[in-house]
Amino acid sequence: MAERVQSYANHVRWFPPFHFFVVPVLLANVLNALRHILQSPSRSTAFAAFVAAAILMGVVLARVMVATVQDRVIRLEMHLRLARLLPADLQARILELTPKQLVALRFACDAELPALVRDVLAGKCGSQKEIKLQVKSWQADRLRA
Repeated sequence: MAERVQSYANHVRWFPPFHFFVVPVLLANVLNALRHILQSPSRSTAFAAFVAAAILMGVVLARVMVATVQDRVIRLEMHLRLARLLPADLQARILELTPKQLVALRFACDAELPALVRDVLAGKCGSQKEIKLQVKSWQADRLRA
């Protein structure tokens, strides 16, 4: 079966077990614990709500930490890729690119990357969305966390 072509319109990665089961169940658990506090206020119901909130927060923070590590790996990968592909005048400016810009630039193919980096450094596009919308030949990234 051929893989679906990735583009700006469909590049967001949803992990159904996490996004559509774990997080909603833990959120419902917090809401249920808060309901119990309102119906029957006590130290035990307050503590149960506190624990429910801590579990939800722990799961969300774990996801944030994974995304942060992923962005660091992408930053390293992009520094290596840009050092290989960019002309000398742009190589000297690689460190001017922000981590968010590097994350967005990863979707550009090797052929269009130098021109896109030049545009980013010139201030023609700076946000992740603007950069991704400029990519003409999308390079899929299917190994995201």
